[in-house]
Amino acid sequence: MRITVFGASGRTGRLVVHHALRAGHEVIAAVRNPSRVPISHPRLRVVRTDLSEPGQVETAVEAADAVISALGATSRNDTSAVCSVGTASIVKAMQTTGAARLLVISAAPLADVDDNDGLLYRAALRPLLRAVLKRVYADMVLMEREVRDSGLAWTIVRPPGLTDKPASGHYRTAADHNLRRGYTISRDDLAAELLALAGDESAVRHVISIAN
Repeated sequence: MRITVFGASGRTGRLVVHHALRAGHEVIAAVRNPSRVPISHPRLRVVRTDLSEPGQVETAVEAADAVISALGATSRNDTSAVCSVGTASIVKAMQTTGAARLLVISAAPLADVDDNDGLLYRAALRPLLRAVLKRVYADMVLMEREVRDSGLAWTIVRPPGLTDKPASGHYRTAADHNLRRGYTISRDDLAAELLALAGDESAVRHVISIAN
C-alpha cells in the first residue's frame, strides 16, 4: 500500500512510519519540518506539508491507499486546535483527490460510558481526565465529528493513556464499545494496530477501542 502519515515527526507518528516501512509499504511522511523525521529509506518520501496550504495537503494524500493522522496537541493547554483544523484540511484534500481511507487517533475518554466501564473509571478517572484535558478533548470531539461527516472510509481509534514501552504485540481491541480496565497502551502497539486497521475493511466507519 501507499500510506500517507500526518504527524510523522511525533512520537506515535514516527512509529507508524517505522511499522509501515518494515511491512513493505510505500510511505509519505507529511510534516511541517522535514528535518524532524530522522529516517532514511528507499520507500519513504518526506513531504513538507503546511496544513493551512490546501495544495500541499492534496499533494501529500494524492494516490494514497490509506491516510493515517497522528496529529495531536503538544500539551493540555494547546489552543491550536490541531486535531480538528488539521483533520478538516486532510478531509477536504482527500475529497478533492479521491483518496478514501482515513484513520485518526482520538482518545478513550471521549467514549460514552458503557457496561464495560468499571465504577472507578466512571466515577473518578474519566471525569478527572475530561476536566484536566478539557481543551484537548474538545478539539478531538470536533475532529471526530469532521471525520464522521466526511463520507470517507474512516476509522477512529481511541487509545487510553499512551506509554513509551516497547511493543508487546499483546493488546485488546473492540469495535464501537469500551474495553474493561483499558487504562494504557504503548505507542508502539498503537502504531502497529493503526497499520493493521488501514487494510481492514471490517473496521471502516467504526470506532476502535484499544488497550493492553
